[in-house]
Amino acid sequence: MHRKWLLIALGASLLALLALASGCGGAPTPQVVEKEVIKEVPVEVTRIVEVTVAPAEAPAEAPAAAATPEVPYLAAWAGSGHADAAAEAFRHWDAADPKEIPVECAKCHSTAGYRDFLGADGSTAGVVDKAVAPANGIECVACHNDVTLTKTSVVMPSGAEITGLGSEARCMECHQGRESTVSVNAAIEKAAVDEDTVSADLGFLNIHYFAAAATKYGTLAKGGYEYAGKTYEANFAHVKGYDTCVGCHNPHTLELKINECATCHTGVASVEDLRKVRMAGSLVDYDGDGDVTEGIAAEIEGLRALLYQAIQAYAANVAGTAIAYNSAAYPYFFTDSNANGQADQDEANFGNRYASWTPRLLKAAYNYQVATKDPGAYAHGGKYIIQLLNDSLADLNTKLEQPIDISKARRNDAGHFAGSEMAFRDWDAEGAVPAACAKCHSAGGLPMFLKEGTVISQPIANGFQCSTCHNDLQTFTRYEVAKVTFPSGATIDSGDPNTNLCLNCHQGRESTVSVNRAIGNLTDDEVSETLTFRNIHYFAAGATRYGTEVKGAYEYAGKEYVGFFAHVPNAANCGDCHDTHGLTVQTDLCATCHPSVKEKGLESIRMSTVDYDGDGDTTEGIAGEIETMREAVYKALQTYAVDKAGKAIGYDAQSYPYFFTDGNGNGQIDPDEAVRDNRYVTWTPRLLRAAYNYQYATKDPGAFVHNGKYILQTLYDSLADLGGDVAAMTRP
Repeated sequence: MHRKWLLIALGASLLALLALASGCGGAPTPQVVEKEVIKEVPVEVTRIVEVTVAPAEAPAEAPAAAATPEVPYLAAWAGSGHADAAAEAFRHWDAADPKEIPVECAKCHSTAGYRDFLGADGSTAGVVDKAVAPANGIECVACHNDVTLTKTSVVMPSGAEITGLGSEARCMECHQGRESTVSVNAAIEKAAVDEDTVSADLGFLNIHYFAAAATKYGTLAKGGYEYAGKTYEANFAHVKGYDTCVGCHNPHTLELKINECATCHTGVASVEDLRKVRMAGSLVDYDGDGDVTEGIAAEIEGLRALLYQAIQAYAANVAGTAIAYNSAAYPYFFTDSNANGQADQDEANFGNRYASWTPRLLKAAYNYQVATKDPGAYAHGGKYIIQLLNDSLADLNTKLEQPIDISKARRNDAGHFAGSEMAFRDWDAEGAVPAACAKCHSAGGLPMFLKEGTVISQPIANGFQCSTCHNDLQTFTRYEVAKVTFPSGATIDSGDPNTNLCLNCHQGRESTVSVNRAIGNLTDDEVSETLTFRNIHYFAAGATRYGTEVKGAYEYAGKEYVGFFAHVPNAANCGDCHDTHGLTVQTDLCATCHPSVKEKGLESIRMSTVDYDGDGDTTEGIAGEIETMREAVYKALQTYAVDKAGKAIGYDAQSYPYFFTDGNGNGQIDPDEAVRDNRYVTWTPRLLRAAYNYQYATKDPGAFVHNGKYILQTLYDSLADLGGDVAAMTRP
């Protein structure tokens, strides 16, 4: 007869059934439980169990001793900080009355509290319901349970939810800190005093300890104090496979995978060596000490030291009470009673905690602590920390009689790696970089385009990664690009694969072809609601350099334009003139032929003696000639807009879509006018062509070097077409 058994626990249930079978009479031949797929349980069990039962007549044998179950990774865990039951993190409440870990601490300082927060103990998830007894470390079941198996998001102290996570979500629940921009602002708002007024209602807010997730996710988590009007680095995206907590740390020992770090970071053989790491995407001097070879950890330390000086100067001279810091004594900031610049042993006690807080001082001190209490901050999200420190310094400096000199300190990276800038942050609200933008504004878009010839939407990036341009992260070879197609449809091979790689993005997004297509059959001075401004986009250096070969600017019918600007052989490609990673211009190379560069800068360069702009000055650089023509075109645009299009126009280089209606007719765009709803809409073909070329000459700031004569030609023709005065000017 066939029987179907409900299998819930193979071990205990099967033994119980066997015991029953052996106690019943039956034939002296072995019995076999029929092989069967059991489907009564929610998850289909496909394991086939075959059991042989000994005959009933056989003499009973003494039961074998139960084998001790082997717990995976037990030894690895036992030596970790999570298992150190004697540590302060677990013993802090031993002397408490009652002897228990309070609900606000239990989540991260006990196994029971963590499971309570998850709801793994059957309670409501997202909150700790009750205090727990002092813990003996963080045990296996804290991280290994039914809830953590499917956990993919974490809510940070700011209220922001980080989604799309893997197993690192388990770590991030505790390594996220306990404060944020939001809570600091809330405390300041509650105190209701101005920035430099001492308030008894203000106390120090502590980020807490090892807040690695807050550091890593930067502005997405807002774990640091972020100043209004500033933008900040987001998630520090490391290379694939090493972009999460468990990618870099052994999840049981918690140790770093040092041997694997050395794959890309040569010379790394110890944790201390990691402090020396600095990659080619970090070639600016963050702390202003002149050293761009020291590790990111040293850059942070340099800024921390400067910020501490500013904190102490502000506290003494503005808040009116000297302050000192002790990283090992809670609450860390104390009154420096003897004004010796440090928290002495008798000063570092709770009764002497610093109490003369102003909002400005609290913000800076909070960020100082954020940069201190994540010892791995330089690896987790060093650039975010650098920005927090830099902004805190700058804010305190506004009130210091002798400001701390940070004039040589750099807050942001070079453009390709400036994750806080709009080139990478513009899509934060949307959650992804759309396909139309992803090729050049995401980390993975360019490699996809080179492989597939097209791009789909991409994850929001925090700047480029090494893998954006390098197809091998051990030899750092670059993607080979044989030719590049420009927006006009023209195909170019520079002869240098590396330059071709750059040209994929530095080509603009419009051309003579697309502007003509937009105009269609409209007559030159016909206002049409179908016309909208066409934006060349930004830093279209490749289009400028190739001139009429790719028609990046608007070229007027019947006119001739210069093509490729062939510079000298040793300065003919992008990488010859620009540092590949820092993007800075190799001015020493320029000065070989252009000696004026040393004193007057690149804008002084000129080889021709022709007065193109007609101002009588033939000694100014080509940049000056272009600027005069740009100004003339702008005036002509404004005149034409009023006289022909019937509505005043103005330009704001920092606000999309750049051209707006000048409602009050004051000749400039005021802040309330530089909004999308006020964008200029009274376009004619003639006005559109000239505005396009004006923008083109503006958005390639190096146009005077890339191909100055091409730009002068397009500006001259735009001015002439608008009816402007070109009598004194000379068209190249």
